[in-house]
Amino acid sequence: MNVAEIREIAKTMGIKATSKMKKAELIQAIQRHEGNADCYGAPWRLECGQDDCLWRRDCQHQSH
Repeated sequence: MNVAEIREIAKTMGIKATSKMKKAELIQAIQRHEGNADCYGAPWRLECGQDDCLWRRDCQHQSH
């Protein structure tokens, strides 16, 4: 999913100031809005047990 698509998801959820957010910040804001941990890109992401997370594949393949 590209940043524009993620930004649209955030906007539909009522998340403000999305134009200034980076991809990770957008995803974390969405996670918080959903009541989940804002764990996207966390150092422990490779041990994450959230198998149903929409962002899992992208999160685990990003480099930090």
